[in-house]
Amino acid sequence: MNAMLNIPNPSHPLPAILDTVPTSSLPRRRKSIGHYRLNSVDLDRFNRLLARLGRRQGPLAMDQVATAARQLAAPGGDKAPECIAQRIARLESVAAMVGDTAWEAANDAADCARLVLDYASDHEDLIPDWLPRIGRLDDAIVVEAAWPTLAREVASYRDFQRLRALEAHLRGCAPQELPFSREAWEATRRHEAALNAHRRRVRESSYAPVEAPCFRVH
Repeated sequence: MNAMLNIPNPSHPLPAILDTVPTSSLPRRRKSIGHYRLNSVDLDRFNRLLARLGRRQGPLAMDQVATAARQLAAPGGDKAPECIAQRIARLESVAAMVGDTAWEAANDAADCARLVLDYASDHEDLIPDWLPRIGRLDDAIVVEAAWPTLAREVASYRDFQRLRALEAHLRGCAPQELPFSREAWEATRRHEAALNAHRRRVRESSYAPVEAPCFRVH
């Protein structure tokens, strides 16, 4: 059986500076991440994408992005901080969902997922992936903006994977060899829910007959 994709809980938030309202009163506004200088054209394009994905906090300023990157670029090797790694794991799950021809995603989620994946695969993104630790911060921000639209669909896809793997195991074949559509998943979910409800009733009751009243032999 194939292991289910692991999507960690968002216990590590992205830097709070990304959610604050930009102000022009800052005496020195950061525009660089280390030796890499952010590009205003790329930032405008990035903000347009975030708006399409439903970001509610408004467009990001260069200082916000550069400050967030600076906070996350603290010494600790080249490994990405947990807040970025968790959202990249979500991105990988979105990619698996879109790439699975057996799964037909809902229209709004499908369009949103394609926008996210197109950006993640674009070499002309806001922050170069080769920057240590924070090279995928922009990808994480994109996933964060899209997640309210994608979360339910990705959770459904994960359950689809689980039930498809279970059915394939029972039939002795690989999950990819099993004809299993979204409609089949929904039917299997209904059957599983009915079975679970039956098991709960059994636990709360008994198959044994009602106990007979006590009697005496004279």
